[in-house]
Amino acid sequence: MQRSKGQRQGTRSILRRRRHEQGRLNISRILHEYATGDRVAIVLDGGQQMGMPHRRFHGRTGFIEERRGKAWVVAVKDGNMQKTVIARPEHLRPLE
Repeated sequence: MQRSKGQRQGTRSILRRRRHEQGRLNISRILHEYATGDRVAIVLDGGQQMGMPHRRFHGRTGFIEERRGKAWVVAVKDGNMQKTVIARPEHLRPLE
């Protein structure tokens, strides 16, 4: 059988929601307003598929650049390259 090469391939443990996170959506995380330059952590929520960045960015930190529709544009450093990630607020967590 040919192996799947989809975007969520190999994410069974990464995108699994923990026991205390199952069944509810954190409304304060969705309604949180960010300003340009705020630091955020990209933590993927497996219960929400829309606006989910690629799994290689799970656990990375970056800076908010702008708002784009319902999503945020986050600048992330990937090795020596600067990349932009577009993610909805369900997959972002603010850092101090």
